[in-house]
Amino acid sequence: MTEIIPAIIPKDFKDLREKMFLVLGMVPLAQIDVMDGNFTPKASWPYNAGEDSDFLSIKNEEKPFPFNNKIDFEVDLMVRNPESLWFDWITAGAKRIIFHLESTNDIGSLIKDFRHRSVPKDSFFYVELGIAIDIATDNENLAPLVGDIDFVQFMGIKKIGFQGEPFSDEVLPKIENFRKSFPKITISVDGGVSLISAPKLVLAGTDRLVSGSAILGSESIRETIGIFKNL
Repeated sequence: MTEIIPAIIPKDFKDLREKMFLVLGMVPLAQIDVMDGNFTPKASWPYNAGEDSDFLSIKNEEKPFPFNNKIDFEVDLMVRNPESLWFDWITAGAKRIIFHLESTNDIGSLIKDFRHRSVPKDSFFYVELGIAIDIATDNENLAPLVGDIDFVQFMGIKKIGFQGEPFSDEVLPKIENFRKSFPKITISVDGGVSLISAPKLVLAGTDRLVSGSAILGSESIRETIGIFKNL
């Protein structure tokens, strides 16, 4: 069954809590889009607030991530050179970390460091590692990485960092070709995922659908998630 993941771009800590609350009990995990205002045009919490006190308290394990005993979260690190940031999010409790292939000059070293510092796969505290790839980036760049990651996240839009951007059909052959080459790896898609584009994505070979505005902007979040799950 295709996994449905609501995507949240938090304006601040209060906004994060409010949006996570909206999907409690409907999905096991939400995606937190983290933007630094460098790799993406705009910054999101906590990098739009200087040294945010709430995030400092979370990463210092002085207080838990919102609803940490009710819903898990993955972090999409849309940041330039995430080498110095990713471990903070593991400390905060992330179950999955996503690096963007285009965000660093040495993705191989970044993955190696992640594997060196994270716990073994058979551990309860294991954190999945995913690599996101833009539409314009050739799939061949993913091939050397597949053996060291848990999943790939294809971006379904050309302009990342904004919710509500139009879906691009150009991603479909990228997914289909990648699925043929690597039939066992998990494929996620983020960006432009709606009730219209989702069936095409599932047909192309997608395992996880990440959707922001189509879910959080709908009149009935529960009903919309239910429709997504039944595709």
